[in-house]
Amino acid sequence: MVGIVIVSHSAKLAEATCEITQAMARNIKIIPAGGMDNGLFGTSQKKIAKAIDEAYSEDGVVVICDLGSSVNATRELLETKPYKNKLIRLGDCPIVEGAIAAGVASSCALPIDEVLKHAEISKNTTSLM
Repeated sequence: MVGIVIVSHSAKLAEATCEITQAMARNIKIIPAGGMDNGLFGTSQKKIAKAIDEAYSEDGVVVICDLGSSVNATRELLETKPYKNKLIRLGDCPIVEGAIAAGVASSCALPIDEVLKHAEISKNTTSLM
């Protein structure tokens, strides 16, 4: 099953996103990586790396980020030797909707590219009526 990592500038937002996603897809592995190591707002490559390592399986990991600098921090990390050859995809989607869509897809044992596709489709379904 594809693991999911939620990267946010806020530890509380990352944790809540994981919580609501697990309410929809209970048997998945979804790990938060929110905030700085000192508890302040920001992103920590150390936390992202730990979350990826915890969520990783032979099926891979989809990483979903909240804002631009969290995307940049994740991209930089994924270019390093420990992650360069691993099956990791970075989603381009809203954090909560994307996490839920990815979580449900992962719980259906879909392959990583399908899990990513479902997460990214969510960005087209979140407009206000």
